[in-house]
Amino acid sequence: MKAFLILEDGTVFEGTHIGADKSVISEIVFNTSMAGYLEVLTDPSYAGQAVCMTYPLIGNYGVCREDMESLKPWPDGFIVRELSRVPSNFRSDLSIQQFLSENGVPGIAGIDTRALTRILREKGTMNGMITTDADFDIDEIIPKLKAYTTGKVVERVSCQEKYSLSPSRTLADNGPLSGSATFDSEAYAAGKREKCPSMVKELNGTGLKVALLDFGAKGNIAHSLAQRGCEVTVYPALTKAEEIIQDAPDGIMLSNGPGDPKECVDIIAEIKKLYDTDIPIFAICLGHQLMALATGADTYKLKYGHRGGNHPVKDLATGRVYISSQNHGYVVDTDKLDPKVAVPAFINVNDGTNEGLSYTGKHIFTVQFHPEACPGPQDSGYLFDRFIQMMKDYPGTKEGKANA
Repeated sequence: MKAFLILEDGTVFEGTHIGADKSVISEIVFNTSMAGYLEVLTDPSYAGQAVCMTYPLIGNYGVCREDMESLKPWPDGFIVRELSRVPSNFRSDLSIQQFLSENGVPGIAGIDTRALTRILREKGTMNGMITTDADFDIDEIIPKLKAYTTGKVVERVSCQEKYSLSPSRTLADNGPLSGSATFDSEAYAAGKREKCPSMVKELNGTGLKVALLDFGAKGNIAHSLAQRGCEVTVYPALTKAEEIIQDAPDGIMLSNGPGDPKECVDIIAEIKKLYDTDIPIFAICLGHQLMALATGADTYKLKYGHRGGNHPVKDLATGRVYISSQNHGYVVDTDKLDPKVAVPAFINVNDGTNEGLSYTGKHIFTVQFHPEACPGPQDSGYLFDRFIQMMKDYPGTKEGKANA
C-alpha cells in the first residue's frame, strides 16, 4: 500500500505504508543512531513526534522486549528508508512491522531519508503528516500542519501513581517503566529468566533511597540506580514537592521527558521547592531544563535538535570529551544563566550549546545528554556514581552523618 509524508513546507514524499493503517499529524524529527531503534521507539521523550531514522536499514535484529525503555512505543509515526521484514536475531520476540501494527503506530518506508534529513537541517524541524490517503488535498492539509503543537505531553507519558523498585529484586522483575503495559510484563520477565538465566542478578542494597520524578523516564535510569544498590521510588510528574520531601529520600532524580519545558509551569514550581532543600539532585534532559527554568534561567528551541548515539560532549572541569546519547529539541540559554546560581559543566563539542550545569553551593548537577543510554560506549555512566557519592556525603544519610 502506498503512503505519503507531507511536510508543512509543501514537500511530499511517496513511499510504502508500514505499521498501523491510519493518518497522523506530528512534529517530524530525525535520529542519527545506527542501532537502538527499539530504544528510540520506546523512549517517552518522542511523544508528539514522528521519528525519521537516518540509518538506511531498520529492523534487521527485530524487537527484543527485554531492551525496551518503556512498555510501549511513544512516537506518533516512524519513517525509514528500508524496513527489514524478517529479523535475524535469536533474542527477537517479533518483527518491527508487527510491533508497530500491534501498538497502533503508522509509518512510511522507501523514501529518501537523506533528502528528508537535509530539509529538516536546512529549514529546521517542522510538522508533517503520514497518510495512506492518495486523494489528499495539500491546500487543506498544510494549515492543519502549521497549527499542530505537541502540547503538554509530560502528563500523558508519566506514570499515574507512585511505585517502588527494590534493589533486592532482579532486573527482569523491575522491568521497563513509563506507559501502560501492552503485554504481561510479569509473565514475560518469568519467561526471560527461564530462557536467559544471566538476567537473574540479585542486587546488593546500599540503603540509599532515591525519589525519581517520572516526566517520561526511560527504564534504564531507574535500572542504573538499582544496579548501584539504590531503592528507587518513582513519582508521577505532578507530584507535590511536599510529598517527596516528607518521604525523606537521600536523593532526587529528575528524568527525561517530551515537549517544550516551558509548558510545564506547575512542575517547575514544585522543582523550585525541591531546589530550596538540601537534598542532592541529579537531573537528565528535560529534568535538566526544568531545574534551570525553576532557578531563573531560560531555554530555547534548537533548529533541528540533537538526536542520536554519537554526540560528543566536553566536561569543562576535566577537559575530557565523552560520546553521548541525546534526544532533545530544547537547550538551556547560558547567556541568561546567573553564575551565583549555576555554572556550565558540559558543552556540546559540535555546536557549543549547553550540555550540563553545576549548581553553586548546592548538591545539584544536571546534564542534557543521557548517561544511562549506553549507545555502545558507557562513557558517561560515571555520573550515576557521582550522584551515589553525593548522596553518601549528604548529611541527611546515615553515611553522611558518620562522615560529618
